[in-house]
Amino acid sequence: MHVMGNGGAVFREKTINVSLDGVSAKVVYHKHEGFETNTLLVSFDEAHRVFSTSEGCKRVPSVGITHIPNALFRHMIKSCDGFEKACPAYLEDELKNSLAATLGLPRRNVAFLSTAVSMNDLVVVEQSRQQLRVCCFVTAGAKNNALRTGVDEASWVERNGAFENMLGTINIIILTNCVLTAGAMVKAVITATEAKTAALQDLNVPSTYTPLNQATGTGTDNVIIVSGAPAKSFPSKNVHPTISGLIGSSTKTAVAEALKKHDGTKSNLREKWNTCWKLKLNVFAGKSKERDF
Repeated sequence: MHVMGNGGAVFREKTINVSLDGVSAKVVYHKHEGFETNTLLVSFDEAHRVFSTSEGCKRVPSVGITHIPNALFRHMIKSCDGFEKACPAYLEDELKNSLAATLGLPRRNVAFLSTAVSMNDLVVVEQSRQQLRVCCFVTAGAKNNALRTGVDEASWVERNGAFENMLGTINIIILTNCVLTAGAMVKAVITATEAKTAALQDLNVPSTYTPLNQATGTGTDNVIIVSGAPAKSFPSKNVHPTISGLIGSSTKTAVAEALKKHDGTKSNLREKWNTCWKLKLNVFAGKSKERDF
C-alpha cells in the first residue's frame, strides 16, 4: 500500500491490456479524502493532444476517469460553504486538483472525467480496419437521470441549503492511431455522441423525467478524444469514413455493454419503454389523457 496525500492511499492496481503502441492502461484502487474509490488511468509514452468536453484542449501524458462514490460526493458537498463552492463545477475542479495529488500526478499532466460509476463496470472495446485502430473506454450509468436533450431540465435542486441531484453519467474516452486536427477531434466528439444516443435508442432507454420520450443521454455526459502520436500514427485532417466508422461502432458497442453492466439495461427497461409507447398510442387514439411528468 502506498500512502499519498489528501487522505489517500493506493491499495492495488489492475492492468488493462490495449493494443495501441505506446499506450498503457490500469485501474488504480485507492482512498481519496479517506473514502475508498478507484480510477482508470490511461498513460502514453509521450504527451498527446487531447480534446475534452470537460477541460478543453490540452497536451497531456495521461487521461482518466475517476469514481466518486455517493459517500465521497456528500462529504465534498458538506465541506463547501455557500452556493459558489457547492456548485458542481467548483466541486469537480477541486476534486481533480486533489485527486491528481492523491495519485502522485502533476495536475497539468492529466485530463480527468468523473462519475458515480465504479471502474469495476468499465468496458473497453478495440476495433481496427487495415492499419487504422480505435480504442474506446466507457463507463455508463443512466438509470437515475437519463434525459432527452431539448425537452428535460437540469436536475440540480437546492433543499435546506444543500444541493442534491440524481447521479448518472456516460463517460467516453477514445484513442486512435491517427493524428487528428482540432476540427477532426471535434467531429469525433459528434460521432461519439451520435453513437451513444444510438446505443440508448437500441436499448429502448426512456427519459427518467419524461418517460414517454426516448433518452438521448444524461445531463453530465463527457467525451475525451486522444489524437495519435505523430511519430507512430497516420495523419488525418478530417475524420474520414474509416476512422469515423470505427469510432462510431466501438463507441456504440461500448456504451451499450457499459449500460447493461451497470444498470442491467435489458428486458426491464424494454418493458417500461413499451408500456410508455402504449400510453402514448392511447393518447393519440383518444383513449386517455396525456399526463404531465
